[in-house]
Amino acid sequence: MHREYVKWWSPSLGREMEALCFGHGGTPLLAFPSSLGRFFEWEDFGMVGAMSDQLSSGANQLICVDSVDAESLYNRNVDPHTRIKRHQQYERYVLDEVLPFVRERSGGDFVIAAGASFGAYHAANFVFKQPWQFGKLIAMSGSFDVSDQFDGFYSDDVYFSNPVDYFPNLNDLGTLDALRQNHIILTTAEHDPCKDANLHMSYLLTQKGIDHTVDYRPGTFGHDWPWWRDMIREHIA
Repeated sequence: MHREYVKWWSPSLGREMEALCFGHGGTPLLAFPSSLGRFFEWEDFGMVGAMSDQLSSGANQLICVDSVDAESLYNRNVDPHTRIKRHQQYERYVLDEVLPFVRERSGGDFVIAAGASFGAYHAANFVFKQPWQFGKLIAMSGSFDVSDQFDGFYSDDVYFSNPVDYFPNLNDLGTLDALRQNHIILTTAEHDPCKDANLHMSYLLTQKGIDHTVDYRPGTFGHDWPWWRDMIREHIA
């Protein structure tokens, strides 16, 4: 399996950013790490191995990006306004730098966004706000409310970064139509601490007439890497 380490200076973030790429062709999957995770997380926890058939055959390629969670939403050493501004810089990095890189590498426009736990938040937030940039979402055990990261601080910037806030008021017909063209998958399980968050997100999607899949597994915990490996293997096909 082809494996490539890439790094470039990010104008959006003002520092170097790293990524790992796997596979030699096919539909790209852009993977976001879980909370405070790094770009090598999916390799370390066996997610790359779970996708080995798809990656080796050329059906898919995988781009694992880094996060700046420790500098943004999880950074309690700075004020909440600074946290959300750093998060917005990360959004610009993904939209202005990573996605063009992914499209150039794949030669196509169809991109899958995926992540587990906090990575699912990142993936979903990008798809919900920029659905024309993606074709599919695989959000595994995600939470879609980040308001508790700001110590009571609230602003328009927080609102537009918090899906459970902005989604009920999303009425732009172009955005909604693009979302309806996406293949949206939410995965959760009976004892997943994020179960209610996924069921609520499903309700919000339904209220907007957006078809989607909730892969709900009874009788299991569903919030750990062994389960996410099964989920990515099943839903990438």
